[in-house]
Amino acid sequence: MAEQTPQVAVAQAEPLADTISTANSKRKAEEQLTKEMVEQQQTEQPASSSEQQPTEQTTPITDNAQEPQAQQQEDDNKADTQVADGTTATNEDGTPKISKNQLKRLRRQAAHEQFRQERKEKRKEKRHQQQAKKRALKEAVVAEAQAAGQDPEEALKKLCKEPWVAHPVPVAFIIDCDFEEYMRENEIVSLSSQIVRSYSQNRRAKYQAQLVISSWKGKLKDRFERVLKNAHLNWKGGVKCVEGDFMQAAEIAKGMMEESQVKEGMIDLLKPSGNGGLLLPEPEAEEMEEGGEGSDAAAAAPKPKPKPEEEAEDVNQSIVYLSAESDYTLDKLEANTCYVIGGLVDRNREKGLCYGRAKAAKVRTAKLPIGEYMAMQSRYVLTTNQVVEIMAKWLECGDWGEAFLTVIPKRKGGTLKAESSCGTPAADNGEDDEEEKNGTQEANGEAAAPEVTDQTTEQAQDVQMSG
Repeated sequence: MAEQTPQVAVAQAEPLADTISTANSKRKAEEQLTKEMVEQQQTEQPASSSEQQPTEQTTPITDNAQEPQAQQQEDDNKADTQVADGTTATNEDGTPKISKNQLKRLRRQAAHEQFRQERKEKRKEKRHQQQAKKRALKEAVVAEAQAAGQDPEEALKKLCKEPWVAHPVPVAFIIDCDFEEYMRENEIVSLSSQIVRSYSQNRRAKYQAQLVISSWKGKLKDRFERVLKNAHLNWKGGVKCVEGDFMQAAEIAKGMMEESQVKEGMIDLLKPSGNGGLLLPEPEAEEMEEGGEGSDAAAAAPKPKPKPEEEAEDVNQSIVYLSAESDYTLDKLEANTCYVIGGLVDRNREKGLCYGRAKAAKVRTAKLPIGEYMAMQSRYVLTTNQVVEIMAKWLECGDWGEAFLTVIPKRKGGTLKAESSCGTPAADNGEDDEEEKNGTQEANGEAAAPEVTDQTTEQAQDVQMSG
């Protein structure tokens, strides 16, 4: 290993020293601000308390005195409760009482205010750097065009992105939110974030499906109205929120797909196929069971898989409910069809809810072909917005493998299975399809379209779809 020169060592140590110095200065500033705010609150007393001297107080002495930490915790809880109730907690001498939680909040507020200007300067500097980078790129393009004897204006036009144009298509995605009774408060928060992301991803896609949110009521609707400040009212394009169930939402979606602008947006990928867009696997024999000691291996017969369940004659062909329990695999999306995604975030506590709802409503069911295209190092776990994004990506490229690779997070370790010479996916190796969809969040990613407020940037939680 080559020895470093003193100049190189100093150059490498300077950024680290600057970082440590900045962190120390921030910490000292926070401590000083917190100390000042605590002293200020303690010195602020009512006029009556300042004029009247405290009388002699006696402290009862008991043999069973509480431990200091337990007493402090009890005092903190009482102080927080009084603050929540709108009253002010005070000490015996009348000074405001501050709990540990209040002290932490004061410290965070002080740090936020202290470095507000610094954050503003950093954003300004970053914006100037981006502008300088764009100017340098334009100058380089102009110089290259002039050297080649080309028109600089034409060369600069190639740098500009084509204006975004909405292209609605006659296919509908329905998010069924009728699972509130199975979810906790934090899971409802995650679902709201996933709905916002679903709208944002469908809106930015090359082709926009008609998006309908069903069972729009209860705590989910209340959160959008109060916390997210009715951001959904600013959503543009083919998106609607329906109070009824997914069957009523499907009827509304059919009307949306009948609009002239949407019907004219037909693309070749959505043209109907002979199988209705679904594939039913043939029954296959599993490996032969190994016989016990002294058993005749020749007598061991292959154990057949259960026969796939055929669709009923009266099933609704225009609605497909995505469910991992389905025997059918989604081969392609078809025009004038509603694809229902269960909006359920439950950490896989409930099993078969989506499949049961689909069978009771007599609609078709299917699962995404993850097992046919992807080899995963973990379970097939997708959030609601990831399912929407996968189908939106398929509308753009017509390739499930590319859609899965683009959307599924890299941390899941998914790789594309080898394809056969005819271009079809290689046969499955016997792994069970656990393609359980629905549920948060992850996702860090952009939270919403420009119309959506900053509250929608909550991180989604990865959960399995119970349907």
